Amino acid sequence: MSNIIEAQNLAYTYPVLDGAPGVPVFENLNLNIEQGSFVAVLGTNGCGKSTLAKHFNAILLPSGGKVYVGGIDTKNPDRIMVIRRTVGMVFQNPDNQIVANVVEEDVAFGPENLGVASPEIRRRVDSALKQVDMYEYREHAPHLLSGGQKQRIAIAGVIAMEPKCIVLDEPTAMLDPRGRREVIDTISRLNREKGITVVLITHHMDEAAKAQRVVVLHKGAVAADGTPQQVFSQVELLHDIGLAAPETVELCHMLNEAGFHLPLTALEPKECAQALYAELTAQ
Repeated sequence: MSNIIEAQNLAYTYPVLDGAPGVPVFENLNLNIEQGSFVAVLGTNGCGKSTLAKHFNAILLPSGGKVYVGGIDTKNPDRIMVIRRTVGMVFQNPDNQIVANVVEEDVAFGPENLGVASPEIRRRVDSALKQVDMYEYREHAPHLLSGGQKQRIAIAGVIAMEPKCIVLDEPTAMLDPRGRREVIDTISRLNREKGITVVLITHHMDEAAKAQRVVVLHKGAVAADGTPQQVFSQVELLHDIGLAAPETVELCHMLNEAGFHLPLTALEPKECAQALYAELTAQ
């Protein structure tokens, strides 16, 4: 499978005013995102998660090294619009991305700015709203919707521009559990059914467990990279970084320290319960 995003020896330093030295975030980061994959990026505050996400859409440009989107160098000023059509961004606060007073007008905003013809905009808006299960709200006012519904409208606005990849920077941080579930279910379905590449920046372990691949950042470097089972079974590494594994894995790890022999790959409560039952009945 080909890579839709490639970070090669990426370096980035945040500039500081008044001649003070900049703040380095990355010095030599290498990371590829495969077309059609669902990747979760984890890390403590300040590790570079959001900075990395902004490089994937050319909001930020490397201080050193390269980032390629669909084979295009993000530093090429003539290809910025192509890059941003390829990779759409969804941010933490949906209110910051909603620009219209009617849901369908908000979703149409992106395609209109791309110069898409009116009949095609209508098709894209209807299709995008149906994909996020918000079509029945197309004539509603966005400010009257719940947080999870607003975030799904923001996602629909990105989908309407027909990107190959969606990067979501902590999209559930301001939502309640129901809203979080709505958003994660939506992006999982888009990846599974539409083949859209998803990069999810999150600090929720249960959300990351839904991905096909988990990347853990620590101090601007990749500390772990693999399937959720591979990454979350490294409980001691996660603790050293300042992260926790999903609650099911933490429970199995704690019981193992007390003498049990449970697998650290049980991410779902049902799997954890079955493993615990098997352990108890075998004694």
